[in-house]
Amino acid sequence: MHILLIKLNLNIPNAHSLKEKRREIKSLKDRLSSRFNASVAEVDMLDNWQKSLIGVCLISNDKSYLDKQYSLIETVVLEYSELELISADREWL
Repeated sequence: MHILLIKLNLNIPNAHSLKEKRREIKSLKDRLSSRFNASVAEVDMLDNWQKSLIGVCLISNDKSYLDKQYSLIETVVLEYSELELISADREWL
């Protein structure tokens, strides 16, 4: 069994309130959760208007499958024009 934890450090430059930030983050979380059947949560910088740290957790018996999913998740995040991906770190548990 392989568990992959992905930490997405994001910048939301056009957010001028927590409400705007949460709308963008919710959209991303919903898309990642439904498309990749992953557990997704905002784990840090909850009260910062323009920054966010998103945690994504995937589990599989095939490590190469999780590597491919990591690449696809990164691509999906980069497609969001409202969000800037500062870093994407992965950790094997």
